[in-house]
Amino acid sequence: MSFRGEEQLPGGEELTCDINPAQAARIRLSGELSESSYGLQRALDVMDVARKYEMDLSYAFRVLSDLQTLGMVTLGPKHSAIIRSHTPKEMQEAYEIRAALEEIGGRAAAKALKGNAGQLRRELEAMRAAVRASNLDAYVAHDVRFHRSILAASGNEILLRIWDTLLFDMRLRAVIGKVSRNLPEVVESHQSIIDALENGYGKEAGLLLRNHSESFLQFLRKAERDSGFHRDLEIARTVQEALFPEQCPSIPGLSCQAFYKPAHTVGGDYYDFISLEEGNWGIAIGDVSGKGIGAALMMASLQASLRAQALHLPSEVAMLINNVNQLVYKSSPEYLYASLFYAEYRPATRSMTYVNAGHNSPIVLRQNGGPCEVYELNSGGPPVGIFADTLYTSATFELEVSDCVVAYTDGITEAQKADNELWGRQRLERLICSNRHASPQQIVQRIVDEVSAFASGSLHKDDMTLLVMQVRD
Repeated sequence: MSFRGEEQLPGGEELTCDINPAQAARIRLSGELSESSYGLQRALDVMDVARKYEMDLSYAFRVLSDLQTLGMVTLGPKHSAIIRSHTPKEMQEAYEIRAALEEIGGRAAAKALKGNAGQLRRELEAMRAAVRASNLDAYVAHDVRFHRSILAASGNEILLRIWDTLLFDMRLRAVIGKVSRNLPEVVESHQSIIDALENGYGKEAGLLLRNHSESFLQFLRKAERDSGFHRDLEIARTVQEALFPEQCPSIPGLSCQAFYKPAHTVGGDYYDFISLEEGNWGIAIGDVSGKGIGAALMMASLQASLRAQALHLPSEVAMLINNVNQLVYKSSPEYLYASLFYAEYRPATRSMTYVNAGHNSPIVLRQNGGPCEVYELNSGGPPVGIFADTLYTSATFELEVSDCVVAYTDGITEAQKADNELWGRQRLERLICSNRHASPQQIVQRIVDEVSAFASGSLHKDDMTLLVMQVRD
Protein backbone atom coordinates (compact mmCIF):
# COMPACT_ATOMS: atom_id res chain seq x y z
CA MET A 1 0.00 0.00 0.00
CA SER A 2 1.29 3.45 -0.76
CA PHE A 3 0.08 7.03 -0.44
CA ARG A 4 0.03 8.90 -3.69
CA GLY A 5 -0.67 12.61 -4.16
CA GLU A 6 -2.87 11.93 -7.19
CA GLU A 7 -0.69 14.35 -9.15
CA GLN A 8 2.67 14.41 -10.87
CA LEU A 9 5.76 16.13 -9.64
CA PRO A 10 7.34 18.86 -11.79
CA GLY A 11 8.78 17.37 -14.96
CA GLY A 12 6.16 14.64 -15.12
CA GLU A 13 7.66 12.38 -12.47
CA GLU A 14 4.91 10.47 -10.71
CA LEU A 15 4.61 10.83 -6.96
CA THR A 16 5.31 7.30 -5.66
CA CYS A 17 6.75 7.83 -2.21
CA ASP A 18 5.73 4.58 -0.51
CA ILE A 19 4.47 4.64 3.04
CA ASN A 20 4.51 1.62 5.32
CA PRO A 21 1.01 0.04 5.31
CA ALA A 22 0.95 0.01 9.12
CA GLN A 23 1.80 3.72 9.26
CA ALA A 24 -0.85 4.41 6.63
CA ALA A 25 -3.47 2.62 8.74
CA ARG A 26 -2.48 4.54 11.89
CA ILE A 27 -2.77 7.86 10.10
CA ARG A 28 -6.06 7.01 8.45
CA LEU A 29 -7.65 5.77 11.69
CA SER A 30 -6.55 8.78 13.73
CA GLY A 31 -7.82 11.08 10.99
CA GLU A 32 -11.25 9.49 10.83
CA LEU A 33 -11.58 9.55 14.61
CA SER A 34 -10.57 13.22 14.84
CA GLU A 35 -13.01 14.19 12.08
CA SER A 36 -15.92 12.58 13.95
CA SER A 37 -16.53 10.01 11.23
CA TYR A 38 -17.71 7.66 13.96
CA GLY A 39 -19.22 10.09 16.47
CA LEU A 40 -18.18 10.79 20.04
CA GLN A 41 -18.97 8.22 22.76
CA ARG A 42 -19.39 5.45 20.20
CA ALA A 43 -17.97 2.05 21.15
CA LEU A 44 -15.67 0.46 18.58
CA ASP A 45 -14.96 -3.25 18.41
CA VAL A 46 -11.19 -3.72 18.14
CA MET A 47 -11.58 -6.73 15.84
CA ASP A 48 -13.75 -4.64 13.51
CA VAL A 49 -11.07 -1.93 13.52
CA ALA A 50 -8.41 -4.50 12.67
CA ARG A 51 -10.42 -5.82 9.73
CA LYS A 52 -11.37 -2.41 8.35
CA TYR A 53 -7.87 -0.97 8.47
CA GLU A 54 -6.14 -4.22 7.49
CA MET A 55 -4.16 -4.59 10.74
CA ASP A 56 -3.48 -7.67 12.74
CA LEU A 57 -5.25 -7.67 16.10
CA SER A 58 -2.16 -7.00 18.21
CA TYR A 59 -1.23 -3.99 16.09
CA ALA A 60 -4.81 -2.68 16.29
CA PHE A 61 -4.57 -2.81 20.09
CA ARG A 62 -1.24 -1.00 19.93
CA VAL A 63 -2.67 1.78 17.72
CA LEU A 64 -5.72 2.19 19.95
CA SER A 65 -3.46 2.24 22.98
CA ASP A 66 -1.53 5.11 21.37
CA LEU A 67 -4.82 6.88 20.68
CA GLN A 68 -5.74 6.40 24.32
CA THR A 69 -2.49 8.12 25.25
CA LEU A 70 -3.67 11.09 23.16
CA GLY A 71 -7.05 11.04 24.92
CA MET A 72 -8.90 10.17 21.71
CA VAL A 73 -10.23 6.79 22.86
CA THR A 74 -10.65 4.86 26.08
CA LEU A 75 -10.03 1.12 25.93
CA GLY A 76 -12.77 -0.89 27.57
CA PRO A 77 -13.63 -4.50 28.30
CA LYS A 78 -14.42 -7.13 25.68
CA HIS A 79 -12.17 -5.70 22.96
CA SER A 80 -13.92 -2.32 22.88
CA ALA A 81 -12.77 1.29 22.64
CA ILE A 82 -14.90 4.39 23.41
CA ILE A 83 -14.28 7.42 21.16
CA ARG A 84 -13.34 10.65 22.93
CA SER A 85 -12.25 14.09 21.77
CA HIS A 86 -8.62 15.12 22.04
CA THR A 87 -7.68 17.77 24.59
CA PRO A 88 -6.57 20.99 22.81
CA LYS A 89 -4.34 22.12 25.70
CA GLU A 90 -2.43 18.84 25.85
CA MET A 91 -2.07 18.80 22.06
CA GLN A 92 -0.69 22.33 22.07
CA GLU A 93 1.78 21.51 24.84
CA ALA A 94 3.12 18.66 22.71
CA TYR A 95 3.79 21.10 19.87
CA GLU A 96 5.70 23.38 22.22
CA ILE A 97 7.95 20.42 23.01
CA ARG A 98 8.24 19.64 19.31
CA ALA A 99 9.51 23.17 18.61
CA ALA A 100 12.36 22.68 21.09
CA LEU A 101 13.19 19.19 19.76
CA GLU A 102 13.39 20.39 16.19
CA GLU A 103 15.58 23.37 16.97
CA ILE A 104 18.12 21.11 18.68
CA GLY A 105 17.85 18.49 15.93
CA GLY A 106 18.20 21.00 13.11
CA ARG A 107 21.38 22.47 14.55
CA ALA A 108 22.96 19.02 14.82
CA ALA A 109 21.69 17.67 11.48
CA ALA A 110 23.17 20.41 9.29
CA LYS A 111 26.58 18.73 9.15
CA ALA A 112 25.15 15.42 7.90
CA LEU A 113 22.69 17.01 5.46
CA LYS A 114 25.04 19.60 3.94
CA GLY A 115 24.87 19.00 0.19
CA ASN A 116 22.71 15.95 0.88
CA ALA A 117 19.09 17.18 1.15
CA GLY A 118 17.66 15.31 -1.84
CA GLN A 119 15.33 13.19 0.31
CA LEU A 120 13.98 16.29 2.04
CA ARG A 121 13.26 17.90 -1.33
CA ARG A 122 11.37 14.81 -2.44
CA GLU A 123 9.31 14.87 0.74
CA LEU A 124 8.54 18.56 0.18
CA GLU A 125 7.35 17.90 -3.37
CA ALA A 126 5.20 15.07 -2.03
CA MET A 127 3.68 17.44 0.56
CA ARG A 128 2.92 20.01 -2.14
CA ALA A 129 1.24 17.38 -4.29
CA ALA A 130 -0.76 16.08 -1.33
CA VAL A 131 -2.04 19.58 -0.52
CA ARG A 132 -3.02 20.19 -4.14
CA ALA A 133 -4.92 16.90 -4.07
CA SER A 134 -6.47 17.70 -0.64
CA ASN A 135 -5.03 14.40 0.60
CA LEU A 136 -4.46 15.11 4.30
CA ASP A 137 -3.37 11.56 5.10
CA ALA A 138 -0.60 11.73 2.51
CA TYR A 139 0.40 15.18 3.68
CA VAL A 140 0.80 13.99 7.26
CA ALA A 141 2.83 10.95 6.23
CA HIS A 142 5.32 13.02 4.25
CA ASP A 143 5.48 15.83 6.81
CA VAL A 144 6.32 13.33 9.53
CA ARG A 145 8.98 11.67 7.37
CA PHE A 146 10.51 15.06 6.57
CA HIS A 147 10.92 16.11 10.19
CA ARG A 148 11.80 12.72 11.60
CA SER A 149 14.55 12.29 9.01
CA ILE A 150 16.13 15.55 10.22
CA LEU A 151 16.14 14.27 13.80
CA ALA A 152 17.60 10.97 12.59
CA ALA A 153 20.35 12.86 10.75
CA SER A 154 21.22 14.69 13.98
CA GLY A 155 22.44 11.41 15.43
CA ASN A 156 20.77 12.20 18.73
CA GLU A 157 18.89 9.06 19.77
CA ILE A 158 17.29 10.79 22.75
CA LEU A 159 15.59 13.35 20.50
CA LEU A 160 14.35 10.59 18.25
CA ARG A 161 12.94 8.55 21.14
CA ILE A 162 11.10 11.60 22.53
CA TRP A 163 9.67 12.31 19.07
CA ASP A 164 8.41 8.75 18.71
CA THR A 165 7.01 8.72 22.24
CA LEU A 166 4.95 11.82 21.51
CA LEU A 167 3.27 10.09 18.53
CA PHE A 168 3.47 13.06 16.19
CA ASP A 169 2.08 11.17 13.20
CA MET A 170 -1.21 10.67 15.07
CA ARG A 171 -1.16 14.08 16.72
CA LEU A 172 -0.67 15.83 13.41
CA ARG A 173 -3.44 13.85 11.72
CA ALA A 174 -5.80 14.62 14.60
CA VAL A 175 -5.49 18.37 14.10
CA ILE A 176 -4.49 18.85 10.48
CA GLY A 177 -8.07 19.40 9.34
CA LYS A 178 -8.33 22.43 11.63
CA VAL A 179 -5.44 24.21 9.88
CA SER A 180 -6.04 22.97 6.33
CA ARG A 181 -6.63 26.51 5.06
CA ASN A 182 -3.10 27.41 6.21
CA LEU A 183 -1.41 24.33 4.74
CA PRO A 184 0.03 26.03 1.61
CA GLU A 185 1.89 28.47 3.88
CA VAL A 186 2.95 25.65 6.21
CA VAL A 187 4.25 23.60 3.28
CA GLU A 188 6.31 26.40 1.75
CA SER A 189 8.01 27.15 5.08
CA HIS A 190 9.88 23.85 4.56
CA GLN A 191 11.81 25.29 1.61
CA SER A 192 13.94 27.65 3.67
CA ILE A 193 14.66 24.81 6.12
CA ILE A 194 16.00 22.67 3.27
CA ASP A 195 18.13 25.54 1.94
CA ALA A 196 19.69 26.16 5.35
CA LEU A 197 20.43 22.46 5.95
CA GLU A 198 21.84 21.94 2.45
CA ASN A 199 24.24 24.81 3.00
CA GLY A 200 25.26 23.52 6.43
CA TYR A 201 23.79 26.46 8.35
CA GLY A 202 22.89 24.61 11.54
CA LYS A 203 21.92 27.54 13.73
CA GLU A 204 19.70 29.03 11.03
CA ALA A 205 18.11 25.65 10.28
CA GLY A 206 17.34 25.12 13.96
CA LEU A 207 15.64 28.50 14.28
CA LEU A 208 13.66 27.91 11.08
CA LEU A 209 12.48 24.54 12.38
CA ARG A 210 11.42 26.10 15.67
CA ASN A 211 9.60 28.89 13.83
CA HIS A 212 7.88 26.30 11.65
CA SER A 213 6.53 24.41 14.67
CA GLU A 214 5.56 27.58 16.51
CA SER A 215 3.76 28.97 13.45
CA PHE A 216 1.83 25.73 13.12
CA LEU A 217 0.97 25.96 16.81
CA GLN A 218 -0.35 29.50 16.35
CA PHE A 219 -2.54 28.36 13.44
CA LEU A 220 -3.80 25.51 15.63
CA ARG A 221 -4.60 27.79 18.58
CA LYS A 222 -6.46 30.20 16.33
CA ALA A 223 -8.41 27.34 14.78
CA GLU A 224 -9.36 26.03 18.24
CA ARG A 225 -10.52 29.51 19.29
CA ASP A 226 -12.46 29.98 16.08
CA SER A 227 -14.08 26.55 16.30
CA GLY A 228 -15.16 27.29 19.88
CA PHE A 229 -16.55 30.66 18.83
CA HIS A 230 -18.41 29.19 15.86
CA ARG A 231 -19.72 26.38 18.06
CA ASP A 232 -21.05 29.02 20.47
CA LEU A 233 -22.59 30.93 17.57
CA GLU A 234 -24.33 27.81 16.32
CA ILE A 235 -25.75 27.21 19.80
CA ALA A 236 -26.89 30.85 19.92
CA ARG A 237 -28.48 30.49 16.49
CA THR A 238 -30.37 27.39 17.60
CA VAL A 239 -31.58 29.12 20.76
CA GLN A 240 -32.64 32.21 18.80
CA GLU A 241 -34.53 30.17 16.23
CA ALA A 242 -36.51 28.63 19.06
CA LEU A 243 -37.67 32.13 20.07
CA PHE A 244 -39.44 32.66 16.74
CA PRO A 245 -42.85 31.11 16.09
CA GLU A 246 -42.46 27.74 14.37
CA GLN A 247 -45.20 28.78 11.97
CA CYS A 248 -47.73 31.56 11.62
CA PRO A 249 -50.74 30.92 13.86
CA SER A 250 -54.29 30.37 12.71
CA ILE A 251 -55.95 33.71 13.46
CA PRO A 252 -59.65 33.91 12.63
CA GLY A 253 -60.18 36.14 9.61
CA LEU A 254 -56.45 36.79 9.09
CA SER A 255 -54.11 34.88 6.80
CA CYS A 256 -50.43 35.39 7.76
CA GLN A 257 -47.01 34.64 6.33
CA ALA A 258 -43.59 35.52 7.79
CA PHE A 259 -40.02 35.58 6.49
CA TYR A 260 -36.81 36.01 8.51
CA LYS A 261 -33.18 35.91 7.39
CA PRO A 262 -30.33 37.17 9.62
CA ALA A 263 -27.35 38.87 8.00
CA HIS A 264 -25.05 36.86 10.27
CA THR A 265 -25.40 33.62 12.23
CA VAL A 266 -27.55 35.41 14.79
CA GLY A 267 -29.43 38.67 14.36
CA GLY A 268 -31.38 41.42 16.03
CA ASP A 269 -34.63 41.33 14.10
CA TYR A 270 -37.71 40.08 15.90
CA TYR A 271 -41.30 39.13 15.21
CA ASP A 272 -43.92 37.37 17.29
CA PHE A 273 -47.57 36.38 17.48
CA ILE A 274 -49.07 36.31 21.00
CA SER A 275 -52.41 34.68 21.79
CA LEU A 276 -54.30 37.00 24.14
CA GLU A 277 -57.54 36.85 26.11
CA GLU A 278 -60.95 36.88 24.40
CA GLY A 279 -59.53 35.53 21.12
CA ASN A 280 -57.41 38.61 20.44
CA TRP A 281 -53.84 38.50 19.14
CA GLY A 282 -50.67 40.50 19.77
CA ILE A 283 -48.55 41.01 16.65
CA ALA A 284 -45.01 42.38 16.95
CA ILE A 285 -42.06 43.17 14.70
CA GLY A 286 -38.86 44.85 15.81
CA ASP A 287 -35.30 45.69 14.85
CA VAL A 288 -32.49 45.97 17.41
CA SER A 289 -29.68 48.40 16.69
CA GLY A 290 -26.39 46.69 15.94
CA LYS A 291 -25.60 43.16 14.83
CA GLY A 292 -24.43 39.86 16.22
CA ILE A 293 -24.55 38.43 19.73
CA GLY A 294 -25.30 41.74 21.49
CA ALA A 295 -28.28 42.46 19.27
CA ALA A 296 -29.51 38.87 19.61
CA LEU A 297 -29.39 39.08 23.40
CA MET A 298 -31.35 42.32 23.41
CA MET A 299 -33.86 40.80 20.99
CA ALA A 300 -34.43 37.95 23.45
CA SER A 301 -34.83 40.46 26.29
CA LEU A 302 -37.32 42.51 24.23
CA GLN A 303 -39.37 39.43 23.42
CA ALA A 304 -39.45 38.31 27.05
CA SER A 305 -40.45 41.79 28.26
CA LEU A 306 -43.21 42.17 25.70
CA ARG A 307 -44.64 38.71 26.31
CA ALA A 308 -44.56 39.19 30.09
CA GLN A 309 -46.48 42.46 29.81
CA ALA A 310 -48.99 41.24 27.23
CA LEU A 311 -49.76 37.89 28.88
CA HIS A 312 -49.48 38.59 32.59
CA LEU A 313 -50.12 42.32 32.99
CA PRO A 314 -52.62 43.13 30.23
CA SER A 315 -53.23 46.84 29.80
CA GLU A 316 -53.99 49.41 27.12
CA VAL A 317 -51.48 49.11 24.25
CA ALA A 318 -49.70 52.44 24.87
CA MET A 319 -49.26 51.68 28.58
CA LEU A 320 -47.97 48.22 27.71
CA ILE A 321 -45.24 49.67 25.47
CA ASN A 322 -44.40 52.29 28.14
CA ASN A 323 -43.67 49.40 30.52
CA VAL A 324 -41.70 47.47 27.90
CA ASN A 325 -39.61 50.56 27.20
CA GLN A 326 -38.69 50.93 30.88
CA LEU A 327 -37.73 47.24 31.16
CA VAL A 328 -35.57 47.39 28.03
CA TYR A 329 -33.98 50.68 29.13
CA LYS A 330 -32.96 49.22 32.49
CA SER A 331 -31.62 45.93 31.10
CA SER A 332 -29.68 47.16 28.05
CA PRO A 333 -26.47 49.17 27.52
CA GLU A 334 -26.86 52.74 26.28
CA TYR A 335 -25.82 51.98 22.73
CA LEU A 336 -28.51 49.33 22.19
CA TYR A 337 -32.14 50.11 21.51
CA ALA A 338 -34.90 48.68 19.33
CA SER A 339 -37.55 49.91 16.96
CA LEU A 340 -40.82 48.12 17.67
CA PHE A 341 -44.26 47.91 16.09
CA TYR A 342 -46.82 46.21 18.32
CA ALA A 343 -50.51 45.77 17.55
CA GLU A 344 -53.43 44.04 19.19
CA TYR A 345 -55.78 42.62 16.58
CA ARG A 346 -59.43 41.92 17.40
CA PRO A 347 -60.84 39.42 14.90
CA ALA A 348 -64.45 40.14 15.96
CA THR A 349 -64.22 43.78 14.82
CA ARG A 350 -61.25 43.57 12.43
CA SER A 351 -59.66 46.45 14.35
CA MET A 352 -55.93 46.84 14.98
CA THR A 353 -54.80 49.02 17.89
CA TYR A 354 -51.09 49.66 17.68
CA VAL A 355 -48.04 51.59 18.81
CA ASN A 356 -45.19 52.31 16.44
CA ALA A 357 -42.04 52.89 18.48
CA GLY A 358 -39.67 54.22 15.85
CA HIS A 359 -40.23 51.35 13.43
CA ASN A 360 -40.69 51.45 9.66
CA SER A 361 -44.37 52.23 9.16
CA PRO A 362 -46.23 49.07 8.16
CA ILE A 363 -48.23 49.39 4.95
CA VAL A 364 -51.95 48.68 4.60
CA LEU A 365 -53.00 48.02 1.02
CA ARG A 366 -56.72 48.45 0.34
CA GLN A 367 -58.38 47.48 -2.92
CA ASN A 368 -61.88 48.73 -3.71
CA GLY A 369 -62.06 47.82 -7.36
CA GLY A 370 -60.12 50.91 -8.46
CA PRO A 371 -56.51 51.99 -7.84
CA CYS A 372 -55.07 50.49 -4.70
CA GLU A 373 -55.05 52.71 -1.63
CA VAL A 374 -51.98 52.69 0.64
CA TYR A 375 -52.12 53.64 4.33
CA GLU A 376 -49.29 53.87 6.87
CA LEU A 377 -49.39 52.77 10.50
CA ASN A 378 -47.05 55.37 11.96
CA SER A 379 -48.35 56.52 15.34
CA GLY A 380 -46.16 56.15 18.43
CA GLY A 381 -42.79 57.55 19.55
CA PRO A 382 -39.03 56.80 19.58
CA PRO A 383 -37.48 53.31 19.68
CA VAL A 384 -37.69 51.50 23.01
CA GLY A 385 -34.64 51.61 25.26
CA ILE A 386 -33.49 55.16 24.42
CA PHE A 387 -35.33 57.20 27.08
CA ALA A 388 -36.61 55.83 30.36
CA ASP A 389 -39.65 58.11 30.64
CA THR A 390 -41.08 58.04 27.09
CA LEU A 391 -44.88 58.07 26.93
CA TYR A 392 -46.16 56.34 23.82
CA THR A 393 -49.45 56.96 22.01
CA SER A 394 -51.59 54.38 20.29
CA ALA A 395 -53.93 54.48 17.33
CA THR A 396 -56.58 52.17 15.91
CA PHE A 397 -57.00 51.18 12.29
CA GLU A 398 -60.22 49.53 11.11
CA LEU A 399 -59.34 46.85 8.60
CA GLU A 400 -61.66 45.69 5.83
CA VAL A 401 -62.00 42.38 4.03
CA SER A 402 -59.13 41.93 1.48
CA ASP A 403 -56.92 44.53 3.19
CA CYS A 404 -53.27 43.46 3.17
CA VAL A 405 -50.92 44.55 5.97
CA VAL A 406 -47.17 44.42 5.29
CA ALA A 407 -44.70 44.99 8.14
CA TYR A 408 -40.95 44.82 7.52
CA THR A 409 -37.50 45.74 8.83
CA ASP A 410 -34.76 47.85 7.24
CA GLY A 411 -33.10 44.83 5.63
CA ILE A 412 -35.92 44.75 3.06
CA THR A 413 -36.02 48.36 1.90
CA GLU A 414 -32.32 49.08 2.47
CA ALA A 415 -31.00 46.14 0.44
CA GLN A 416 -28.26 47.60 -1.76
CA LYS A 417 -26.85 47.16 -5.21
CA ALA A 418 -23.10 47.18 -5.68
CA ASP A 419 -23.35 50.92 -6.46
CA ASN A 420 -25.10 51.50 -3.08
CA GLU A 421 -28.53 52.17 -4.59
CA LEU A 422 -31.25 51.12 -2.14
CA TRP A 423 -34.24 48.96 -3.10
CA GLY A 424 -36.44 51.43 -1.23
CA ARG A 425 -39.98 51.75 0.06
CA GLN A 426 -41.42 52.90 -3.28
CA ARG A 427 -40.43 49.63 -4.94
CA LEU A 428 -42.01 47.77 -2.02
CA GLU A 429 -45.32 49.65 -2.40
CA ARG A 430 -45.38 49.17 -6.18
CA LEU A 431 -44.72 45.47 -5.83
CA ILE A 432 -47.48 45.02 -3.26
CA CYS A 433 -49.97 46.94 -5.39
CA SER A 434 -49.09 44.94 -8.50
CA ASN A 435 -49.72 41.74 -6.53
CA ARG A 436 -52.96 42.86 -4.88
CA HIS A 437 -54.73 39.60 -5.68
CA ALA A 438 -51.91 37.32 -4.53
CA SER A 439 -51.89 35.38 -1.27
CA PRO A 440 -49.63 36.41 1.65
CA GLN A 441 -47.35 33.46 0.82
CA GLN A 442 -47.03 34.63 -2.79
CA ILE A 443 -46.45 38.26 -1.77
CA VAL A 444 -43.68 37.28 0.63
CA GLN A 445 -42.00 35.14 -2.01
CA ARG A 446 -42.18 37.86 -4.66
CA ILE A 447 -40.75 40.50 -2.31
CA VAL A 448 -37.89 38.20 -1.31
CA ASP A 449 -37.19 37.31 -4.95
CA GLU A 450 -37.21 40.97 -6.02
CA VAL A 451 -34.92 42.05 -3.20
CA SER A 452 -32.52 39.17 -3.86
CA ALA A 453 -32.38 39.93 -7.58
CA PHE A 454 -31.88 43.65 -6.91
CA ALA A 455 -28.99 43.06 -4.49
CA SER A 456 -27.46 40.19 -6.48
CA GLY A 457 -23.71 40.12 -5.96
CA SER A 458 -23.86 42.32 -2.85
CA LEU A 459 -23.66 41.15 0.74
CA HIS A 460 -26.77 41.57 2.87
CA LYS A 461 -25.66 43.99 5.58
CA ASP A 462 -28.83 43.84 7.63
CA ASP A 463 -31.27 41.23 8.88
CA MET A 464 -34.42 40.87 6.80
CA THR A 465 -37.85 40.29 8.35
CA LEU A 466 -41.22 40.46 6.66
CA LEU A 467 -44.79 39.92 7.86
CA VAL A 468 -47.70 39.86 5.42
CA MET A 469 -51.26 39.59 6.76
CA GLN A 470 -54.44 39.56 4.70
CA VAL A 471 -57.98 40.03 6.05
CA ARG A 472 -60.35 37.29 4.96
CA ASP A 473 -64.15 37.23 4.98
